Amino acid sequence: MKLLLITDGITPFVIGGMQKHSAGIAKHLSQKGVTVTLVHCVPYDKKVPSREEVLESMGMAIESSLEVIGMKFPKPGFVPGHYLSESYLYSMQVYFLLKDRLKEFDFIYCKGFSGWYFLKKKKSGESMPPIGVKFHGYEMFQKGGGWRLYWERMLLKGPTKWITSHADFVFSYGGKITELIKGLGIPTQRIIEVASGIDKSWVSQKKSTQIDVLNFLFVGRYERRKGIEELSEVIKQLPVREKVMFHFVGPIDYSKRVVREDVIYHGEIRKAEEMKAVFDACNVLLVPSHSEGMPNVILEGMSRGLAIVATDVGAVAALVDSTNGWLIPPQDIHRLNSTIESIINGDWSEIPIKGSISQSKVLRDFIWDSISDKIILSTFGRL
Repeated sequence: MKLLLITDGITPFVIGGMQKHSAGIAKHLSQKGVTVTLVHCVPYDKKVPSREEVLESMGMAIESSLEVIGMKFPKPGFVPGHYLSESYLYSMQVYFLLKDRLKEFDFIYCKGFSGWYFLKKKKSGESMPPIGVKFHGYEMFQKGGGWRLYWERMLLKGPTKWITSHADFVFSYGGKITELIKGLGIPTQRIIEVASGIDKSWVSQKKSTQIDVLNFLFVGRYERRKGIEELSEVIKQLPVREKVMFHFVGPIDYSKRVVREDVIYHGEIRKAEEMKAVFDACNVLLVPSHSEGMPNVILEGMSRGLAIVATDVGAVAALVDSTNGWLIPPQDIHRLNSTIESIINGDWSEIPIKGSISQSKVLRDFIWDSISDKIILSTFGRL
């Protein structure tokens, strides 16, 4: 079984949930015996990592069969929609690099817009293996985020729909994402539902049941759709309490920070062990996003035994329910406020119980070892 995996980045060289997912697929399918050729990119002004550096970042031996092709993403332009033209160019560059090798592969797995030019050539009659595409959360078809994000999404909708419509298969995390894909006219038989995964090494020993200080945690960029503005407003409205703290991890500008004695900003953290330590010091993960796919940060929080407050968007409901957290409507600042207040004023002994259930759910349903088996069965099993 030979897979060509094309993505616009892998962690830790490019930060993001899609990039973590891409690295996970490449690593774990290779370990399952699939011959994987990974094509990834870094920003135009960054150094392309060597194969050895990529394998080391994944914890894989140099003797691995994983083939790694690193490229630079095209330099950004200045006109509106420049990301689309750069994505098309990147797809074209990958195609011409590999066009004479395409018959080697049994399946081509393309993240985001990376398969755009491949599908254009296939539509024109060129013979290619089956092509599956994955837009993680189809966020451009989800609601919320303000006017600026609305216009950005309008630019992305047309190309996304074209790519989705012309792919042989469309990957989905399930839940509301599958319904969005069906709404684009894609029949059920062309939709492949597979959840995201996380390394078993992320699952910690059970946390202490004793909470002396209640620590909430938000992880992410200062991005409108992440709901960080609503969360910041909620925190401003809450009274300062001696034994309640709010932690933020991510590249958040000083001008956007809430200045209070109960709020701590850790900045951007790229090293997994440092990130695990922050999770372990906290009790409740806050994910108030307007739109999502299946957030890797929720899987990480669950793995470290946190209870989860998250909005019911994308495939989040597959991860969070009343047994391990609180699932609330998106863009509802009053509900976010009341939920956090109820946690603070409630019985703190219930929080570790929810965290323990989070860990159990991860071990049962979301470890990469089993997720990679499902990917292999759902892709190569259809050939």
